[in-house]
Amino acid sequence: MEIASLIAQVQSYKAVAAGLLIGLASLGTAIGFGILGGKFVEGVARQPELSNMLMVRVLIMAGLVDAFAVISIVLGLLLFFTSNNFLSAVFDAAQQAVA
Repeated sequence: MEIASLIAQVQSYKAVAAGLLIGLASLGTAIGFGILGGKFVEGVARQPELSNMLMVRVLIMAGLVDAFAVISIVLGLLLFFTSNNFLSAVFDAAQQAVA
C-alpha cells in the first residue's frame, strides 16, 4: 500500500502545481488587464485626440499580457496531462522492491 500512497501523493502534487500555475497566471493577467484598461481610460480622458494611437498600443500590450496567460495555461495543462518523471521514479522503486 505504500507504493499506492506514493503514487497518489505524486499525482496530487502534480494537480496542485498545475492548478496553481493556471490560477496564478489568470490572476496576473486579470490584474494586468485591469491596470492597462485603467491607464488607457486615463490617457484618453487627458488627451482625447490621441485615442487612436493609444488604442493601437493598448491592443499590442493586451496581446502580450494575454500571451503570458496562454503560455502558462498550456504549460499547466501539459504538466497535468503528460507523464511525470517523479511517477516513473516511484514505479522504478516499486519494481525494485517487488523483485
